[in-house]
Amino acid sequence: MDKILVTGVNGQVGHELMQALAPLGQVIALTREDLDLTQLRQIQAVLEQYQPTIIVNPAAYTAVDKAESDNETAYQVNQFAPQIMAEWAAKHDALLIHYSTDYVFDGTKESAYNESDLTNPQSVYGRSKYLGEQAIRQAQAKHFILRTSWVFGVHGNNFIKTILRLAKERSSLNIVNDQHGAPTSATLIAKMTYQLIDLYIKNN
Repeated sequence: MDKILVTGVNGQVGHELMQALAPLGQVIALTREDLDLTQLRQIQAVLEQYQPTIIVNPAAYTAVDKAESDNETAYQVNQFAPQIMAEWAAKHDALLIHYSTDYVFDGTKESAYNESDLTNPQSVYGRSKYLGEQAIRQAQAKHFILRTSWVFGVHGNNFIKTILRLAKERSSLNIVNDQHGAPTSATLIAKMTYQLIDLYIKNN
C-alpha cells in the first residue's frame, strides 16, 4: 500500500484531498501545525519519519499582496520547501505532486494560457511559485505540477464566499473589472489528483 503524505490539509485543496485520496493508500494528513513549511529542517525530518511513496503538496503561501512585504516567508514556503520535498523524492524514488498558479504568467495574453507558454511572473508571489516549479524540475524527481487559479470550495475562505457574504451585508459592491480568471473548485482539483495518482500506481 502506498503511503501518501498530504500537506496543508487545513486548506481548501488539502481538505478535499484527504477524502479523495483515501482509496489509493494510507493518507498521512498534515496540518500547518504538523508541518510548518517555513521550518525547512522540519520538512526533511517529517519525510524521514513517514517515508512516503507519494508526496502531495497543496500547502502554499498564497497572500499575494502581503508577499510583497513578507517575501522571505513567501520564498521559504513556495520555493525552498518544494525544493526540499523534490530532492527527498528524487533520492527515495517517490512521486511529488505540487500545485502552482497562473501568477507565473504576466497576464498580458489575450487568450487562455497553456502549459507551453512562456512564464513571466510580475509579483513576489508569482516569482516564488515559479522558482518552486524550477526547483522541482532541477531535482529530477518524478513529479506533476498542476497550475490552478481562483480556487474555491466549501471549506476555507475564497473570493466567492467573500462576495456572497458582502452581497448580504451591502446594497452595492465595488469590484475591479480588469481581471480575468478560471475559477476552479477544490473538489475538481482533488478528483484530478486522484486520477493522476491512480494512473501512476497502475503503471508502476
